[in-house]
Amino acid sequence: MTLTINDQSAVQLSVRPVLPAWLTSWWSTYAGACRTTHDAGDVMDMALKTRPRLIVLDGCGVPAWTTAVLDVCRRLKRDAFTGIVPVFVIVPSEAFAAAFVAGADEVVRDDVESDEALARLGAMLRRSDRDTDVHPSTRLPGAREIEAELERRVRSGDKFAACYADLDHFKEFNDRYGYHHGDQVIRLVARILHDVVKGLCGEDGFVGHIGGDDFLYTIPLPAVPRVCDEVVHVFDELIPWQYSDQDRRVGYFFGKDRRGQLHRVPLMTLSVGVVTNQRRHFTRGIEVSELATEMKSYAKTLPGSVWAVDRRRDEPATVSATGGGLGREQVDQRSAGGAS
Repeated sequence: MTLTINDQSAVQLSVRPVLPAWLTSWWSTYAGACRTTHDAGDVMDMALKTRPRLIVLDGCGVPAWTTAVLDVCRRLKRDAFTGIVPVFVIVPSEAFAAAFVAGADEVVRDDVESDEALARLGAMLRRSDRDTDVHPSTRLPGAREIEAELERRVRSGDKFAACYADLDHFKEFNDRYGYHHGDQVIRLVARILHDVVKGLCGEDGFVGHIGGDDFLYTIPLPAVPRVCDEVVHVFDELIPWQYSDQDRRVGYFFGKDRRGQLHRVPLMTLSVGVVTNQRRHFTRGIEVSELATEMKSYAKTLPGSVWAVDRRRDEPATVSATGGGLGREQVDQRSAGGAS
């Protein structure tokens, strides 16, 4: 996901007729639009309406103004919606510690050197990007970082694989065991993927959390068999222990479908759709993402924990005899027990 100009909008609160030169210069190169107000009461409304990229609060002035600015900062940070917006505060020296207590993400004194102020402002934005681009439960990179990784892989020209992993029967497990246990399963899958990919590929491997029970990891092409085999093997070893003794022993439990009818729900399995640039030429990361989603959907039609590799070429592929989808001659597939 690339930030648009709207995503880059900013809010500034200041009563000074002339801003510090370093701040004026920084705004002149800023990618988005900055709305400036002189009324402390406006900031919260502006932030709630737009959720800006950042907020700059200039608390330099009479003591009453500094107090009002710090109160604005506290209000912003108490609200769940605006609390994640990074707030940069400029204050007189005597209010430096109070600004941090009020919740400011970064604080500089009014007599700060230009180089230091700009360095602190840039560092604050980088921290914000890092903190908001990870999944709160698994701490893995989220959608924006995943898209950036796919773009980087495509541009590099190196042979790679993008692997879309998705849980089967997770919703039924969540319904039976509750949100807390469901979240434990998500964290377990994240740990399995991270440990296997990083353990076998080191810095050449990447693992991201798309959301829910969907993950995507990228690895060098030669590592596909070993990594994917290990992922589904470790998953199948550990996932039964997330169930009760009775459910684990029989290998299923009874759940209700959308019509309220009881049916057997098997233990969770993992489906991994794998896309490579061995036979295809990609020009954008979104092309990889779309094809990986298609392969994941195909893998979910196969029994058990399985990974399936797309081996079609760029030229149009023949449609299977069923009238749609992938034919078995168009993929390599393997389950936890070995090649199928």
